[in-house]
Amino acid sequence: MHSGHDSDDMHSGHDTHGGHDMHGGHHGHAGHAMGVVDGLPMADRADDRDGLRLDRLHVPLGPALVDWPAGLVLRVALQGDIVQQVTVEAEGSASPHPPFWSEPWLRALSGERVSQGEAARRLCAAHLDSLGRFFAVTGWADMAARFRRVRDRALAGADAAELRGLLRPLIRRAERSRTLRWLTTGLGPLTAEHARHLGVTGPPLLAGGDAYDRMRAWLDAAWRSAAECDDTEALDTARAIGPRGRVDGPVPPSRALLDALPGLLEGAEFAGARIIVASLDPDLDELAHVPAVGMAHD
Repeated sequence: MHSGHDSDDMHSGHDTHGGHDMHGGHHGHAGHAMGVVDGLPMADRADDRDGLRLDRLHVPLGPALVDWPAGLVLRVALQGDIVQQVTVEAEGSASPHPPFWSEPWLRALSGERVSQGEAARRLCAAHLDSLGRFFAVTGWADMAARFRRVRDRALAGADAAELRGLLRPLIRRAERSRTLRWLTTGLGPLTAEHARHLGVTGPPLLAGGDAYDRMRAWLDAAWRSAAECDDTEALDTARAIGPRGRVDGPVPPSRALLDALPGLLEGAEFAGARIIVASLDPDLDELAHVPAVGMAHD
């Protein structure tokens, strides 16, 4: 799905960020986030890796940032621009409604007949939704909007041929972007072995790599699921794997994604923190029926 010529749309056009924005926009995210605590971050002092005494800033991220998982709060301790410590809090209240993105699999597990095509359509739309958030956070606004339009077509009932026709050029465009690869490679590496240890069962486990690899896993999964949107066969409940992983496990799949976050964020540059979060895209609606809604990492 690669083209013969190599162009990088993240650098061109009025609806995408220019070169200086790609390098500076995420520091803008950092500056915005640091003003969340009544406009003034709290600070103490601690040694950095070079033995210097640097201010330690305590910065909250969430719960109401644009293109941020609803209800998620990260309390981050920074030294310079390096994340030193993270506490993850999942805010929300119990809901009688199943989480939208994993609903087809939950209905099938309850005994209702659900077609493979319905589940594939929801899976495709969920991955397109995650990709829209990912591209928005990296500063590629035009690409985010395009993926969200295809997501809406999937949810509106577009057939497999239409969805694949819409997706083909977008996937090619994402894959050939050198800027996107440069911006996201090396962020939040998560090996398949460690993902399995944490209980991760979805795309991050299959990706077995960094934020760029997880984005590629979403592209591949969206492409495959788009092809199955017209399938009328009954969904096999032995394959109860929703957008974030297995929905029939002891805990919701997004719980494992939240558990993975501190280890991926600590030691990373703050400018990349939102990209790392977006590359996992936990769905806190999945936690609505779980008694414990918060956790901490020391």
